[in-house]
Amino acid sequence: MMRFDILTLFPAMVESVLSESIIGRAQKNGILEVHAHNIRDYSENKHRRVDDTPYGGGRGMLMAAPPVWNCWQAVQASATAGEQVRTIYLSPRGKTFSQKDAQRLAEYDRLILLCGHYEGIDQRAVDAVADEEISIGDYVLTGGELPACILADSIGRLIDGVLPEAECHEKESFEKELLEYPQYTRPEVFRGERVPEVLLSGHHENIDKWRLEQAEEITRQRRPDLYEKYLKDYK
Repeated sequence: MMRFDILTLFPAMVESVLSESIIGRAQKNGILEVHAHNIRDYSENKHRRVDDTPYGGGRGMLMAAPPVWNCWQAVQASATAGEQVRTIYLSPRGKTFSQKDAQRLAEYDRLILLCGHYEGIDQRAVDAVADEEISIGDYVLTGGELPACILADSIGRLIDGVLPEAECHEKESFEKELLEYPQYTRPEVFRGERVPEVLLSGHHENIDKWRLEQAEEITRQRRPDLYEKYLKDYK
């Protein structure tokens, strides 16, 4: 079973997102666990304060190291012997998240996802707890909660039993560096446009060939960077 421990100032935000749809169903079926931990509960300040002004000046507030460290220690201590655990800090300066990262991280038993807020987290806490930093793109959000939910969704769906068939994630965008081919369902004709004849032929070899050609062409047009990787690694 895969377990996600999300360290955040807004646990309700995380829980509301991950309790729905496929990830929510996987939790109900006992395939995944998602636990949101309120960093504020681990503050040593009587007012449960977790932030302060940064040394050296600058705008905004910075999350202090002690509550982050205390929260992480409590979660880490709950891991059982032999569990493979990895801690990820969601940060704009981290490595950009990819499908290969999702596949790599799906091999762990437990992922601890640390969400920053305000102007970030005291570097000493990051250095003490994080095994790696991950970004979901070249833009800035108000906190790490949405990125954490994205990682949990992307990684969680790769766990056996979460999706009905392995093929659901073996033939989709970013597998083998290709974007997904176009797909169609009923009705056969919509606004005068018919479903491609090959998909109605029942000839699976021709269908697979058509889908690959479509995926290659779409990737070449829309993501030439991925297409170059595909040519290098798979052609």
